[in-house]
Amino acid sequence: MTENTNIQPRRLYMDNAATSFPKPRAVLEAMVRYANELGASAGRGAYHEAVATGQLISECRRRLCRLFNGEKPEHFVFTLNCSEALNQAVKGLVDEQRPGHIVCTRIDHNSILRPVNALVERGWAQATRVEIDPATGLVDPERVRAAIRDDTRLIAVTHASNVTGTVQDIRAIGRIARQSGVPLLVDAAQSAGHLPIDVQADGIDLLAAPGHKGLLGPLGTGFLYIRPGLEQRLRPLKEGGTGSVSASDRQPTFMPDRFESGSHNAIGIIGLSEGVGWILQQGIDRLAAHQADLVRTFLDGIADIEGLKLYGPASVRNRCGVFSVRIADLEPYELAAILESRYGILTRPGIHCAPLVHEALGTLPLGGTTRLSFGPFLSVQDVMYAADALAQIAMTVAERPGERAGGDLAKVR
Repeated sequence: MTENTNIQPRRLYMDNAATSFPKPRAVLEAMVRYANELGASAGRGAYHEAVATGQLISECRRRLCRLFNGEKPEHFVFTLNCSEALNQAVKGLVDEQRPGHIVCTRIDHNSILRPVNALVERGWAQATRVEIDPATGLVDPERVRAAIRDDTRLIAVTHASNVTGTVQDIRAIGRIARQSGVPLLVDAAQSAGHLPIDVQADGIDLLAAPGHKGLLGPLGTGFLYIRPGLEQRLRPLKEGGTGSVSASDRQPTFMPDRFESGSHNAIGIIGLSEGVGWILQQGIDRLAAHQADLVRTFLDGIADIEGLKLYGPASVRNRCGVFSVRIADLEPYELAAILESRYGILTRPGIHCAPLVHEALGTLPLGGTTRLSFGPFLSVQDVMYAADALAQIAMTVAERPGERAGGDLAKVR
């Protein structure tokens, strides 16, 4: 009998930092149910389907409020994604009429850096980018305190890095922000749904997150939480139809309509609601404990791999399930291609929209790193398999000095 050498490995998704997959079954079921049975736009009719759609959207706000311990559900404003939420926060507090200073960090994603830089280039803001520890990616909260000036309008911090998995001490930074009277904006793109976040206890004034990552909803969803009392200081970036006070040609001043113009992405928000509902049912502490088990397993599995370099914290403390690695003599895209073709492991190579992080790590001129990122449906066995795959690849590279273990692979930038 001839051995079949064309058997493809199973597909093991480890790119949850880009978008989560798979989703809970209830997410798709709710979206299909909306499409088949409702299909209406919330606030645009008095008939049952429009009212029911509005109720489902309100339920999503209530679930978000429970998960993050918000003060009021209507202060969770829906956005297209986390980038839109961050733009609303940054540009809503600082503009030509209200110029000032912004504190951010060198571990931030471009979704913070680019809006801030746009304001700086227009002459509407100055910015201080707080340095990070290049070994761990951690920000010293006292450096944030030292960066605050009399004209500081905003402190923006990435909770968990999409490159190193570093988790910042948000509560300590929140205390500093409150003591200084400066609003704190937290980018929770990699932490929402993975780690406990309490906007009140953590001193968070503005919380931005996508719906399609740790919250397990579909693409095209996200939110910005605005602490009650701050909404009147925050300028809306757009105006338009809200389905409310239609007799007025001025934007409503009440929440959430002040920041939600145009018809909602109802099908997406309804799917997001079920993702958040699944997290509430499982318990965020339980999900965080499972992630910690995955992190610990992976760190133990790669600890003694010769030729492999891990970036970011080397312990479970101060990290989430996002890992950047390099193997000697392999470019990030080569390693990613080998992981997919030989082991069925799906990862993301490159700069990950975070150039300042890679600059601090020394990986920017090297083309970045290869990133593996975990989700709640991965098992300890899955993570062990990934660690073993990296060990085998590193061993192959070590046994073939001077050769490109990945072959003549296309490098997509």
